[in-house]
Amino acid sequence: KEIFKVVLLNTKNEIITDIDISIGTLNSSLVHPREVFREAIRRSSNKIILIHNHRQDATPSAEDKVVTNRLVKCGDIIGIEVIDHIIIGDGLYFSFKENMLI
Repeated sequence: KEIFKVVLLNTKNEIITDIDISIGTLNSSLVHPREVFREAIRRSSNKIILIHNHRQDATPSAEDKVVTNRLVKCGDIIGIEVIDHIIIGDGLYFSFKENMLI
């Protein structure tokens, strides 16, 4: 199953906590900005890192790219920076930041 997590960071980029946002089906996970940023706002998080898994290939899907862009825009509006979205596959990972997609 796909699990979508958010890592909350403080102003020194130290981890406050990580939160499971969504546990999806075999190959998809529904994510809404409301759930992603709710706890970040409560915990006065300054930045967040998005993380989710794929069963095999860590290459982002078109939906992954759309969701990431949407969350980055929402974060810009409320003042919580999305610094990366990491997809973990079978022994591989994909970083939106490293690949200059954020």
